[in-house]
Amino acid sequence: MNANTTITQERVVTAIKGAPMLILVIILLLAVPALLVYGALTQTPAALIAALLILAADVIAMKGFFTLQPNEARVLVLFGSYKGTVRTDGFHWGNPFYSNGPGQFTLQLNVLQPKQAEGSDRRALGRNKISLRARTLNGQTLKVNDLRGNPIEIAAVVIWRVANTAQAMFDVDNYENFVATQSESALRHLANLYAYDDANPADTTLRRNVDEVSAALCRELTERLSKAGVAVDEARLTHLAYASEIAQVMLRSQQADAVIAARQKIVQGAVSMVDMALKELADKEVVQLDDERRAAMVSNLMVVLCAESEVHPVVNTGTLYN
Repeated sequence: MNANTTITQERVVTAIKGAPMLILVIILLLAVPALLVYGALTQTPAALIAALLILAADVIAMKGFFTLQPNEARVLVLFGSYKGTVRTDGFHWGNPFYSNGPGQFTLQLNVLQPKQAEGSDRRALGRNKISLRARTLNGQTLKVNDLRGNPIEIAAVVIWRVANTAQAMFDVDNYENFVATQSESALRHLANLYAYDDANPADTTLRRNVDEVSAALCRELTERLSKAGVAVDEARLTHLAYASEIAQVMLRSQQADAVIAARQKIVQGAVSMVDMALKELADKEVVQLDDERRAAMVSNLMVVLCAESEVHPVVNTGTLYN
């Protein structure tokens, strides 16, 4: 974050209970007709003026009532000055001149448009209200290049919530758009850091190490979104594949790698078994083999052990020297 950027600190305040204020407003409202009648009967201008003033005050005071649901907050702004945040749910009353605000914005990005998933509050709350509920940002599939430059398709889901209402309201222009944009940027950056797949098991790859990659994405998003007062609860990859133009080529490459790896294991096992057989024959003095017979035996055993299809033995009635 830029050193010149000012971080708005959230101040949690307690609003006046709405029920007592509502009773007071009703009492004053009932007093208005009584003062009007009294002023008319007694020809007292002061009573008439008092009635009008009380009526005007009642109308203004009624604008101060507001309600908050669980996991909902209201940011109090008085003539452009931040006065605090109310986080307690219930019926409240505040200064009628607190700004009602434009409400929550509707996300308009086309690149990473979030779907209407469960837990995502899309209502325009108004009155500077901010939802504190967990929300799901289900990003569209992006086409990016991995560490090796191969084009891949990748998508992620991000579960986030507003942790600091003051930062979300004042430190970024639109915190929902900010979350979407930064999520896309972080996902693209993450894909550039890892290869899609690698024959070396020690290397971290997108396909093999999903948990590690998701944890890295969550850490990067937490750092990026902290300036907007947003906390990331979870971030995971939901889609990962080679781009269509190279999918068939990479599939053949993976198949070749798998065949080579399998062959290596078969050969290693066959050599071990041949070595064990020769040692057992020599230790138990079952048969004495010269170099030529030993080579022929090794060749036959390797053919039997490494062949893909069933091997049919051939009975040799002669000798190697005839």
